[in-house]
Amino acid sequence: MDWSQKLYFTAFLIVAAAIRGIHGYTMVSGTVFCDQCKDGQISLFDYPLNGINVAMACPDNNGQMTTWGEDTTNWLGNFALKFDGNPDLSGCVAQVTSSNEQGKRGCGTGGGPGKSPRLIFRMFDMNMYTIDPLISQPSDPMTFCPKSSYPQPHPNPVSPATPPTLPYPPTPSLPHLPSWPPLPPMPHFPYLDASACPHQSWMMPEYRCYWKVINPDLKVGVVFGLIAARKYGSDITLWEGMQGRGEPYKTLLREGTTALLNSYNSVQFPYHPLSVIQHMNWALMGSTQQVMHTALNFLRANSGNGRTTCKFNPCK
Repeated sequence: MDWSQKLYFTAFLIVAAAIRGIHGYTMVSGTVFCDQCKDGQISLFDYPLNGINVAMACPDNNGQMTTWGEDTTNWLGNFALKFDGNPDLSGCVAQVTSSNEQGKRGCGTGGGPGKSPRLIFRMFDMNMYTIDPLISQPSDPMTFCPKSSYPQPHPNPVSPATPPTLPYPPTPSLPHLPSWPPLPPMPHFPYLDASACPHQSWMMPEYRCYWKVINPDLKVGVVFGLIAARKYGSDITLWEGMQGRGEPYKTLLREGTTALLNSYNSVQFPYHPLSVIQHMNWALMGSTQQVMHTALNFLRANSGNGRTTCKFNPCK
């Protein structure tokens, strides 16, 4: 290669790098939960929190933390921060900063520790990071929380000196207490049962009442996010997506929506609602083979893997 060819090759690399820098972008996403029991972790009592402001700060050249971006969580508790190019996010921290009036009335008085972004996907000039779930807390734990989750007071120190032994009178025998009637049975909570229902069951009119957390008319892009909206369009509803078949991406949407419904219906379903959304987005950013693999995994979970049945009863 002569000097002129080297010059052209070097110029090509510079132009390619400039183009990559212009069109590249980085996405950081996560979810904020209401830590109702103030135990510092996500549990059965916690739920995604709407209207919470999240900011990500990164160190500058002097080591001082500077805010790079802010966003407010949607009704699913999700937030997303987008940056042009491929910035270095090492040392960056995302944290709950404040809440709107809706959050202040419920669970917006204080936030948990900040979390650092984790790289989950990188291809060409697109980088996808995720933040482990952040928490916001009420002023006091909810009354239904287990007592073990409350902050325990420190016991007073006990003097090592052994108190003198005092003579005590004998304890009188207690009178025989009458037997109490048996307690009534505990109420049944269907949410705690293991249940997995296929998409055909969710589309039957007699089971329409089980669409509780999300309704059939919601847009796919609102529920699953921007990546799903770009793939399926902004007008398609969950009910329309449940009817897709014969094509990998339509099958993924059908089984992903079914898995999301099952995850809200049964706490023992293999996927958590946030996990369903994450797996959907990872599949949509991958290859067709990954789309088929994710759809098959959802299909197996929705069918109960041969161990769990559908616990639906006809709506009254």
